Amino acid sequence: MRFVDEARIRVISGSGGKGCVSFRREKYVPRGGPDGGDGGKGGDVIIRSDPSLSSLIEFHYRQIFRARKGKPGKGKKQAGKDGEDLTIPVPVGTIVRDAETGETLRDLAAAGESYIAARGGRGGRGNAVFATATDRAPRRADPGGAGKELYLHLELKLLADVGLVGLPNAGKSTLISRMTGATPKIADYPFTTLTPHIGVAETEEFGIRYVVADVPGLISGAHTGAGLGIRFLRHLERTRILLVILDLSGDDPAGDYATLIGEIDAYGATLPGKTRLVALNKIDLPEGREKRERVAEQIRSTGVRPFPISALTGEGIEEVKKAIAGIIQIPGSDHEAEGNGTD
Repeated sequence: MRFVDEARIRVISGSGGKGCVSFRREKYVPRGGPDGGDGGKGGDVIIRSDPSLSSLIEFHYRQIFRARKGKPGKGKKQAGKDGEDLTIPVPVGTIVRDAETGETLRDLAAAGESYIAARGGRGGRGNAVFATATDRAPRRADPGGAGKELYLHLELKLLADVGLVGLPNAGKSTLISRMTGATPKIADYPFTTLTPHIGVAETEEFGIRYVVADVPGLISGAHTGAGLGIRFLRHLERTRILLVILDLSGDDPAGDYATLIGEIDAYGATLPGKTRLVALNKIDLPEGREKRERVAEQIRSTGVRPFPISALTGEGIEEVKKAIAGIIQIPGSDHEAEGNGTD
């Protein structure tokens, strides 16, 4: 399925039904009286976060959403039926903004949250409510209130406990498939990951479950728009831990780490202050085994303890999962992780 993380839509709430002008016509009541009912309220347009959704793809095919109008009032003081509300489901983590002003209206960061984007117009009053001692037969009623129309910009930021960060071909897709059972596309060429993938990992020792997100690989200049990184860096803003994946078979793994951290720091927002772990991948390869100790020492000198792993064979992955679980079970532990693994 194509991943879409931004959309512009037009929402229109229902207008209220008009009030009724009516007079009683009853046997033995020669003059009767006003009995026009009120019109029904127009339907609201409601945006609700749905945990079963993971993309804004539906809004690529449909951009206009209109709630039902309220029905007009009737005689015998019968109120018109309210217009049905229209509920628009969106993925958890969707930010709703006014498309014209850019103002953030609501951040639907939890499952089942709702936001009334456009309230329906009120129903018009029937002539029965206008009767007074001096005007016993009013012939006027209110029209229904107009519905509200506006344009909204929807932006999705994935919600995950752990975000995988790495250069193209570092092995992030293979790692998330090992950690969580997710099934991203895996191949031996750059930018295999073209859309974010999420999965749920669980550690038997701690009994803790957490969500892992894999975003497209970063390259130098990603924060300025190079490669695919700039579009997806925002999905890391909601993560608690950044798991940096380095390819030990590359020419300069420590230099790759500096490049990645430089992009994270340059992007700014909440990324620079997040907890970091580093996985030294591909220790199953001869060049990986050869560089393992030297690169581990270089990473350790930055204050972050490395985790040598093989995403392909699974070696070392349990140690990473335990370290993540240990951080997650400590509230407010948002700092660079030291001494949380073995090398």
